Amino acid sequence: MGDPRLHSVHLEGQPRRESFRAARAALQATCGSLTIAADRGSRHNPPPNDASTVHTTPPSGGQVQPSPHQGAITCYLKEGVNVYPLHLGMNSIGRLPDNDVVIRDECISRRHCAIVVHSDLRCELHDIASKNGTHLNGKKIPGPTRLQSGDRITLCNRHFIFQIAEIAPPPALGKS
Repeated sequence: MGDPRLHSVHLEGQPRRESFRAARAALQATCGSLTIAADRGSRHNPPPNDASTVHTTPPSGGQVQPSPHQGAITCYLKEGVNVYPLHLGMNSIGRLPDNDVVIRDECISRRHCAIVVHSDLRCELHDIASKNGTHLNGKKIPGPTRLQSGDRITLCNRHFIFQIAEIAPPPALGKS
């Protein structure tokens, strides 16, 4: 069975459902096998402190490897005082309560958009056939769009800042 966040049963009318299904196919094609595996792992076995944290040590070759000894990279959306942590994999955003980021606003579509955080920490914004569109830095996105820290995402009249931040590792305990 597919990801329940990407079912189209909530949509009325054939044209809208077909647009959603096309957006869903593009979103699923974007997620590589490492990102999908990480998404499943973070949903079923979240880390004890923060499900949005990715521990990284970039070795030669550019691959990201887990390391408990390095600082952690975290991705999140910020709207005023509200902070919405993002996890590795697909983060759905919309009104429905089973979205990863739930925005209670009638202007926001039930499944408005998604942010994919890849295993190599590239991030992309996808509109999922929302009625009012998804804007990045003041422009409506025509398709999947790469995100950078500090980008402004607008959904209707709601404004979010996308952030990628490094969290300092805990201090090493001295030996006595």
